[in-house]
Amino acid sequence: MKTTLTTHTGFRFEVRRARPEDEPTVAEFFTHVTSEDLRFRFLGAVREVSHERLVAMTRSDDPHVHNFLAFSTDGMLIAVATLAADPADRRGEVAICIRQDRKHLGVGWEFLGYIARYAEQHGIETIESIESRENRAAIEVERDMGFTVATDRDDPTLVLVQRKLGAKLPG
Repeated sequence: MKTTLTTHTGFRFEVRRARPEDEPTVAEFFTHVTSEDLRFRFLGAVREVSHERLVAMTRSDDPHVHNFLAFSTDGMLIAVATLAADPADRRGEVAICIRQDRKHLGVGWEFLGYIARYAEQHGIETIESIESRENRAAIEVERDMGFTVATDRDDPTLVLVQRKLGAKLPG
């Protein structure tokens, strides 16, 4: 099932769950992501996304892991997201990555809002993300959406952003 979203800039895109046959498309997508964004997404130096990671993003037998793909109206994969919940489905960690040439269109805001609504519909009470402190653009979007930001106790180069669900999203 697809959902069509429209950003504040008027950019339209469709979101759906990832499927096993999407693996080659997701692999190709990551060739259009900056090395910095790969580092932010995987919190480390990554030149190429491994087959194992692609499998994790396109297949999941785990009912607590939800993978989403966002496509432009012409069928180009423009963003990927994962929502991984704890075993009790109370807290979910979200990770989003956007194609370099589709940034600054509002895709991140709308995609994160979609994931938050999806999480809430599935009973998840809090969503969070671990971000590199250097990923200022993502942290700013998350702050604007009502996330709180706290320094990671174990690694000062990281921050934990969290948002309790249930309240209306800003904007």
